[in-house]
Amino acid sequence: MPTTKLKNCTEKMRTKKLKIILGPTAVGKTDYSIEAALKYESPVISCDSRQIYKEMSIGTAVPDASQLAAVKHYFIHSHNVTELYTAGKYEIEALALINRLFDEGHDTLVMAGGSGFYVDALVNGLDDFPAADQDLRDELMSRLKTEGVESLRLQLKSLDPESYATIDIANGQRVVRALEVCLMTGKPFSSFKTSTVKKRDFEIEKIGLTRPRDVLYDRINRRVLNMIDEGLVDEVRSLTQYRDLAALQTVGYKEMFDWFDFLDGKVSAEGWGPTTPGDGPVTSLDRAIELIQRNTRRYAKRQLSYWGRDKDIKWLEL
Repeated sequence: MPTTKLKNCTEKMRTKKLKIILGPTAVGKTDYSIEAALKYESPVISCDSRQIYKEMSIGTAVPDASQLAAVKHYFIHSHNVTELYTAGKYEIEALALINRLFDEGHDTLVMAGGSGFYVDALVNGLDDFPAADQDLRDELMSRLKTEGVESLRLQLKSLDPESYATIDIANGQRVVRALEVCLMTGKPFSSFKTSTVKKRDFEIEKIGLTRPRDVLYDRINRRVLNMIDEGLVDEVRSLTQYRDLAALQTVGYKEMFDWFDFLDGKVSAEGWGPTTPGDGPVTSLDRAIELIQRNTRRYAKRQLSYWGRDKDIKWLEL
């Protein structure tokens, strides 16, 4: 192809735009993204690391039937909970989908979700980390359950002080992944991070949604109550056999599993729940709800802190 035509094709491709709607949980991303998708005649590409799982609906606040019918959604109930799915896989699959949709004639695409690591993977690309070792992952997840995250954090601090100081050490899965790489390779997890940004052949606009804190927290509290009414208890109970999988180390599920442990006699009133060691045993549904609401509020706060460092986000208060 002549150089001039190649240049024109490249410039044309770069006029394509991906609008990423992000923000804390319960802020209203689903409704906003559907409105944007209808405006731009686009599907909605989800970037939520839990809504991809077919078996998890209520606790992950998957769009309801009417919302899913309004526009086509991708990466909603697209994978099984037993599948080890990573941000690296998401980067590959989401990019392939985006390029296909652009080739089919879309000029603007809408993406929505609250998983910062997935957004970063799509926007900037990920460094080349070693593939997961499932046996080692299972062993570390078992330790996370029985010993709590603090034991793993201390081991990570010893092996890789840099990662200990920079990753979200409150997130057990992040700690497990960093420690897994250290133990598997004999090298610090941080040594694999190059911070090299991969160039994308389309424009990216990040729109951050926010609300006043009291409004957001009230929405979170009410959403949790709605989840209970919709059948969260039965949904979590149906997933008990998978509770040690990474996908189930999620707010709303962990607290319920602790309550089930108490009901099943695995934890006494004087004992500690395996996934909430600092909170005491979860002895009632009301206590489980209280913890889910609190932990979801904390998660929303971490999401806002995470994105607060990104100067490319255009913030919109709803």
